[in-house]
Amino acid sequence: MKIGLNGNVVDAHEAVISVYDHGFLYGLGLFETFRTYHGKPYLLERHMNRLKSGCAELGIPFDMNIGQLEDWLGGLLRENGLEDGYVRLTVSAGEGALGLPSGDYTQPTIILLVKELPPVNEEALRLGKELRLLRTVRNTPEGTVRFKSLHYMNNIMAKRELLGLGDGRSPHLMPAHPAAEGLMLTREGWLSEGIVSNLFFLRQGIVHTPAVDTGILPGITRGRVMELASAAGYRVQEGHYGWAELASADEIWLTNSIQELVPVTELTRFDTYERIRIGGGSAGAVTMELLGSYRADAAVL
Repeated sequence: MKIGLNGNVVDAHEAVISVYDHGFLYGLGLFETFRTYHGKPYLLERHMNRLKSGCAELGIPFDMNIGQLEDWLGGLLRENGLEDGYVRLTVSAGEGALGLPSGDYTQPTIILLVKELPPVNEEALRLGKELRLLRTVRNTPEGTVRFKSLHYMNNIMAKRELLGLGDGRSPHLMPAHPAAEGLMLTREGWLSEGIVSNLFFLRQGIVHTPAVDTGILPGITRGRVMELASAAGYRVQEGHYGWAELASADEIWLTNSIQELVPVTELTRFDTYERIRIGGGSAGAVTMELLGSYRADAAVL
């Protein structure tokens, strides 16, 4: 396996970073995940803008331009025998003294990883997946808006709960499906987001998604789907919503840059045996319409 390290392509076993890298010591770094279509990364400018904005706020210099990244990524895909791939671009703060920083960083560590995209089963997609309400709550963001940061402990704790690997204080009464996603609420009880996804639901003809001020990551795919829904004539509303509103939805779907739009056809909870069927157990018409629009938009690259 080949990986990208600071603009180069090297064997994975040759890639090392310092134990004094503040990404390792303090989780100070950011990353973006995205995928390619016909070898071209989709919505790359948006991903790069979010990454550069976050790095600037954290005092991490990152001035790679889109052309440089595309060339680097193209070479890495070829070296791994891939036409398309799942891509993760990480910018770690870089080496520093032990202790909190006293100024900006000067030399970040930049890592580019690729792997094969997960297979898509269109029939399984139409059947949708389970969304499990978790006990783990969404923590508050690092700043005014959540960073896509290396500090991923909250998400990992949620994933452990979903897999039944928690601390035993509240064991699952029913196992989640292996492909299920977990849903976190805010401490106030509002819907926030999934472990690796943003949340949408259709209710009374309106497309709803939790507002950014609930502490969610303002996902790149989330933003594009909101634009596509508006362009298709749907009213899109961001707000504060509770479990009852989600449970009475006509359609539910999740978004992220790798999986695109994923229908949810069953809701479950960590604390009861309750199972709520959504959309008669199959993906809704609006979900599939927006998925088609999203794929068509990506295919234009």
